[in-house]
Amino acid sequence: MSVPPSAKLRLESAALISNWRALNDLSGDACAGAAVKADAYGLGARSVVEKLLQAGCREFYVANWREASELEDLISGAAQLSVLNGVRESDMPIALQSLAKPVLSSLEQVHRWAGTGRPCDIMINSGMNRLGVNPGDLSGQDLTQLDVDICMSHLACADEDVVQNPDQLAAFIVASDMVTAKRKSLANSAAIALGSAYHFDCTRPGLSLYGGIPRPELNDIIVQVATPQVEILQVRSLKAGDRVGYNAQYIADRDHDIAILAMGYADGYLRSFSGKGIFSVQDISLPVLGRVSMDLIAIDVTGAPQLREGDWVDCAYDLPEASKISGLSQYELITGLGQRFAREWY
Repeated sequence: MSVPPSAKLRLESAALISNWRALNDLSGDACAGAAVKADAYGLGARSVVEKLLQAGCREFYVANWREASELEDLISGAAQLSVLNGVRESDMPIALQSLAKPVLSSLEQVHRWAGTGRPCDIMINSGMNRLGVNPGDLSGQDLTQLDVDICMSHLACADEDVVQNPDQLAAFIVASDMVTAKRKSLANSAAIALGSAYHFDCTRPGLSLYGGIPRPELNDIIVQVATPQVEILQVRSLKAGDRVGYNAQYIADRDHDIAILAMGYADGYLRSFSGKGIFSVQDISLPVLGRVSMDLIAIDVTGAPQLREGDWVDCAYDLPEASKISGLSQYELITGLGQRFAREWY
């Protein structure tokens, strides 16, 4: 017998597909893929891939081979799947049997994969100094034994207007000319908005597929995908002077009712929302009172006196706005939503 959830994520299929189509259109002549690493940023990779395949997406990106193995049956014969963290020595047995491509990011990985006869991608370090082969190390390297599909790099500051963006673009253009590859790719969600010079053959949106807006140019085309919804466990009446929650961070200044919700920082709704977060019902705002605890949150239900135990309320979780309120990045907000949420697609 299944246990009814006390918190769930309402996930909008139409919003996900709309976001991908908007990013694909904004990519111009390039085709937009989809970063589905970290279980599609916490929303459920298999469901996301199924929906985006139906929408026409044909390029998917995961972080490691475990993530790849969980999606291969969906991808087989329908699309390409790239493993961004490359291929360690210990990955070789599974990688050689996989339909996915490693994104080679070091000379060690290049040498490890050379001669396998299997396709791969290659990551260039254009200035972020995370993963990637340094351009200087490409000189004199014999890459003819590699069947390179995509030569790619990654911008460090695409969400900002800084000189590092055109610097990395220029470095990537020079370095990618040293690699014989079928296609080139540089842009993530934010970089798609930087313009056609950054698009090349394929783009790799992630955050904005799921409702994140890293640049203002995306404000009018990206819509919210995930809304946390939570059940009320108890409604209780406060008297003026009553204290609520750990460390008495809220003291009632009047008589009023509150509701206790079955959600907390163990679900990814972190303490940075204490006294700042907002829930709602029928467009009525229900502010968070006091400190968010591990499993419970108190909200002010003065504006909705009809609420009772067992009723459900929505969490205000528009990613840009929630980021401003909490001080957390949009990436942290979406990937941090915990596994106690039942994920329900509509």
